[in-house]
Amino acid sequence: MYSSMEKVSGNQVKLTFEVPAAKFDEAIAQAYIKVRGKINIPGFRKGHAPKKVIENMYGESVFYDDAFEIIFPEIYQEAVKEHDLQVVDNPSIDLQEIGEGKDLKFTATVYVRPDVTLGEYKNLTVEKHEHEVTDEMVQQRIDSDMEEASRIIDVEGRPLQTGDIVNLDYAGTVDGVAFEGGTAKEQKLTIGSNQFIPGFEEQMIGMEIGAEKDLNVTFPTEYHAKELAGKAAVFHVKVNSVQSKEKPELNDEFAKDVSEFDTLDEYKADIRKKLEDEAKKHTEIALENALVEKAVENASCDIPDAMVENQIDYMIREMKMRMAYQGMRFEDYLKYTNQTEEQVRAMYKDEAAKRVKMELVLEAIKNAENIVPSDEDIDKALKEQAERSGLKEEDIRKNEQQMEYIKDSAAINMVVELMKKGATVTECHCEDEVAVEDDKKA
Repeated sequence: MYSSMEKVSGNQVKLTFEVPAAKFDEAIAQAYIKVRGKINIPGFRKGHAPKKVIENMYGESVFYDDAFEIIFPEIYQEAVKEHDLQVVDNPSIDLQEIGEGKDLKFTATVYVRPDVTLGEYKNLTVEKHEHEVTDEMVQQRIDSDMEEASRIIDVEGRPLQTGDIVNLDYAGTVDGVAFEGGTAKEQKLTIGSNQFIPGFEEQMIGMEIGAEKDLNVTFPTEYHAKELAGKAAVFHVKVNSVQSKEKPELNDEFAKDVSEFDTLDEYKADIRKKLEDEAKKHTEIALENALVEKAVENASCDIPDAMVENQIDYMIREMKMRMAYQGMRFEDYLKYTNQTEEQVRAMYKDEAAKRVKMELVLEAIKNAENIVPSDEDIDKALKEQAERSGLKEEDIRKNEQQMEYIKDSAAINMVVELMKKGATVTECHCEDEVAVEDDKKA
């Protein structure tokens, strides 16, 4: 078999094949054996008609398509390997000569990972935003711990107020007619959570246990159930029981209960240190992302649509997994948001293209700088991945696919460090929420 390659563009190549007649004739013989049982020929038992008889009745090309399907995968993969191609889509085939006793000649045009023209990536200028930890941020963490340490107690002898957890029955009507989803028994609702439509919770404030009341509300104009959007409704509600959260006192005893420290001052100091560590990490991640974004902006490449579509497929799978963890189906999400999967894919297209280009540019920098991670670099990336995923390092090592990802991560870390070394960084300080868990390192 002979194959040659020519570049059509920066992201497309054309492979030209010439397969000896004898090899294609073997494939025709295999195709005959494969399909003869499906062909009825008068005078012969099904599956026993000779090859020539079938060809005389249906034409000599009757087995060509099946023969090509038999022979193509092997010779195509051999050519991909021989020419060291990273294909990203199915090839487009153009048959030039096909027939029994003839050399098989055809071309396969296919999209490959594109060439990247790198711009500046070593001497970039970026801002470094230092996030200052304030007393208010420390107090927010303390409030969160107090919320978790709170206990639920039954409320008696006073009216319902904001923050209470009410157990209620309700039945809603629009123009005197009940509607789907408008009735519930023993429903729990925290007053002030804005879980229900506007006006519902506010009108319950002041009600006593056992009391009943009609609440007059209007559904939002952008309500997900279109038949109710903008409609006036009446909900008849009954208060079954009321509970509230009792927060602990903020003192040394509280600090002992929620932390490893004996005093409130030690507990507060530890929270501040953790927030400062998170702030530093947040700052470094933001700096690295800014560098990568500039390097990507400075580079150019012609990205095949297939790579973008593959990335969208990955993003949709991620979305489905997240929803599954939350007990939601993707199909229900589409129904709730009144979208089609095609609309969701279109929504992800720009972000998918951005991700693909970033991957290509980082890989191009790695190749341009001949970056190869050492065993020590790989071990460090492995440890980080184990900490993030909660998996054991030895279990990750057994997974070949995961280890390839680890090696790629180690190489990308080295690329980013290279960019940081040559960058000009200007610092600015800001007060902001430290939310490092929401940032993703490029």
